[in-house]
Amino acid sequence: MGMSGGGGAGGWQSRRSRRKIAPAMAEINVTPMVDVMLVLLIIFMVAAPLLTVGVPIDLPQTQANAVNQDNKEPITLSVNGKGLIFVGDSEIKYEDLVPKLQAITQARGGFDERIFVRGDKKVEYGAVMRVLGRLNGAGFRKVALVTELDQGG
Repeated sequence: MGMSGGGGAGGWQSRRSRRKIAPAMAEINVTPMVDVMLVLLIIFMVAAPLLTVGVPIDLPQTQANAVNQDNKEPITLSVNGKGLIFVGDSEIKYEDLVPKLQAITQARGGFDERIFVRGDKKVEYGAVMRVLGRLNGAGFRKVALVTELDQGG
């Protein structure tokens, strides 16, 4: 009595036992992730310059050289066309200007911070000079006026 346990060479059992089951893929397809990251990078590169200062000001154009900036965000003081004063994006009264700037500079580590003053082209000269005089009287010595680069040559 002979029984074959594995089947013959051409039997059904032998074909099934010779076939190997493919192991599950353990790799992650990174191509879609890279595509998403590149799109996000492009979006942030385009949007980052627009986020610097939220007060719309039409700056005068000059041929001055750029001021070197540190890696920290600068203190920006803006005087718009109506003569309103802004520290960053928030409007501030002229009387509250020095206490607000002193609080900001003390929180950052002292009076050696550079303050960038942006004045609209349409604002009168005296309004910007009044703000600069107030800063000078309060002891702020590193004050820079912000302009746009003259495109006319």
